[in-house]
Amino acid sequence: MTTESHNSDDTSNGTRITYDVQNYICLIGLNRADKRNAFDSHMIKQLSEALTKYENDANLRCALIFAHGEHFTAGLDLMELQDKWDKGAFEFAAHEIDPWGIGGQLRSKPVVVAVQGTCFTAGIELMLNSDVVIASSNCNFAQMEVQRGIMPFGGATVRFVAAAGWQKAMPYLLTGKPFDAQTADRLNLVSEVVEDGEEYKRALTIAQEICKAAPLGVQGLLSSAQDASRNGAKAALANIHGYLPHLFHSEDAKEGAMAMVERREAEFKGR
Repeated sequence: MTTESHNSDDTSNGTRITYDVQNYICLIGLNRADKRNAFDSHMIKQLSEALTKYENDANLRCALIFAHGEHFTAGLDLMELQDKWDKGAFEFAAHEIDPWGIGGQLRSKPVVVAVQGTCFTAGIELMLNSDVVIASSNCNFAQMEVQRGIMPFGGATVRFVAAAGWQKAMPYLLTGKPFDAQTADRLNLVSEVVEDGEEYKRALTIAQEICKAAPLGVQGLLSSAQDASRNGAKAALANIHGYLPHLFHSEDAKEGAMAMVERREAEFKGR
């Protein structure tokens, strides 16, 4: 097993995000535990930098976002962000990954999230922009922007409704009232609920399983699913055969076929 550790160069504002590499997995940690991992402008910037680095590293196949401390995130640090709404705090360049998938570059590789404790507002929207979410049974959620004089702007108005359905989502969006992990599971906001303290281990296991799959196939699948989510089923189905020539002529496709014939586990290289 190989592990590479990296901390943000933004030492003046502290290391809000930790970055480690374990084999093919990128481990991204929310690291502002003394503030319940509330997102300030520096943390938002560092998370984007971490996800962009992951996107651009051809050796990495899956990212796992987790939180240091007892809580995933208390949401946005509204006091710190108050004078930064119109100064680019939530704007991302074309080559940058927006953690909430609103602007910037569309990511091409999967993200798994492990959630525990408090997970409010931007944390829920970060989950909704990921691919697999493992929640501890002690989680407490709230999409409470309307109780703070604003509205969700990290994707919940679209993705929360898409996941839960209009009638199930609106009672929580329109009131900002809290809900627990079991409710989040019923609303289709999480993939699994596990016992307290088991969320990271379970999320890591799923990330490892993803890494065993063919990287080009995973990326093609993710792109097609994103196409359907953003542009509708008709457009995605019309585009689906466009992925096939590249995949069928890849070395991984040949390896997959040989592994099946030889009754062994495939060893994919991502080419």
